[in-house]
Amino acid sequence: MRISELSRRSAVPTATIKYYLREGLLPPGRATAATQAEYDEGHLRRLRLVRALIGVRGLSVSATREVLGAVAEHAGERHQVLGLVLGARPVDEGEEPAPAPGAAEVDALIGELGWEVSEYAPARAVLGETLETLRALGAGLDRAALRGYAELAERTAVLDLDQIDPQADPLEQAERALLRTVLMEPALLALRRLAQENESARREG
Repeated sequence: MRISELSRRSAVPTATIKYYLREGLLPPGRATAATQAEYDEGHLRRLRLVRALIGVRGLSVSATREVLGAVAEHAGERHQVLGLVLGARPVDEGEEPAPAPGAAEVDALIGELGWEVSEYAPARAVLGETLETLRALGAGLDRAALRGYAELAERTAVLDLDQIDPQADPLEQAERALLRTVLMEPALLALRRLAQENESARREG
């Protein structure tokens, strides 16, 4: 396809595609003339992933380039590709993960649940900091309540991954996973608030 069709099918302006080509986020197309090239479905899938990384996840161009490089290194490992795109795996695992508040409690919970989670996952630090803040404000969760929330999250994760076509191209899977994870988070929060209101009404008769 010409760059104009690539733009139409991806909903990315032609000028932006040319910028991504200059920055190395997209590989060059097959030259058909001095100033013309053709692009294929692989370009389309990669362009959609680039758009999601920059526009939805909010990465810079340089960070997106690093993620794409790491994705290329792990092209045959779908679990690693999803982790890199979602930010659950660092591009460079050479550094030691930074210590985070509440890390011991988070590690204990993950161990109890039998979850396989990278020690670099940023969500570990977010959870630890949140638990510490709740405790400091006198609203800490006991272990049973915390496990209950974790089990709900586990069921949500099953629903999330069930929505991804296992036969799809890895880049397409990564883009869909990123869009659904980031864009569904406000919807999940809204559903929780609605369910709380309903449950309160049910309890109060």
